[in-house]
Amino acid sequence: MRAVAFDEAETYEPEDGWRRVSMAGSDRLSFEWFEKPPDHSSPLHDHENEQVCLCLEGELTVVTDEEEVTLEPNDSVLLEANEPHRVENTGDERAVGLDVFAPGRSFDFWTDRDE
Repeated sequence: MRAVAFDEAETYEPEDGWRRVSMAGSDRLSFEWFEKPPDHSSPLHDHENEQVCLCLEGELTVVTDEEEVTLEPNDSVLLEANEPHRVENTGDERAVGLDVFAPGRSFDFWTDRDE
């Protein structure tokens, strides 16, 4: 068993107010808690990992080439591997979510990518 204390977990803040926290995971599965300020959007991107995005607080809008869905607390969406997408906070308050990736990944996805 490997416990991860939230306050001691690896954290990555790519932009002011957009924070990601690496929670328990492995090469096969990983969890990233994240928060986004109002009006924030991640860049359009894709990755080899399948992803489940679960909204915990506020609202998150997930946009793909084909559709757009707004998640409220406890709603989730499955993104297929290599499906281009972005996640936006379209609300007036901070949004919090949890991303689950299979296979697992590290923050290298963000830190080593070309814009």
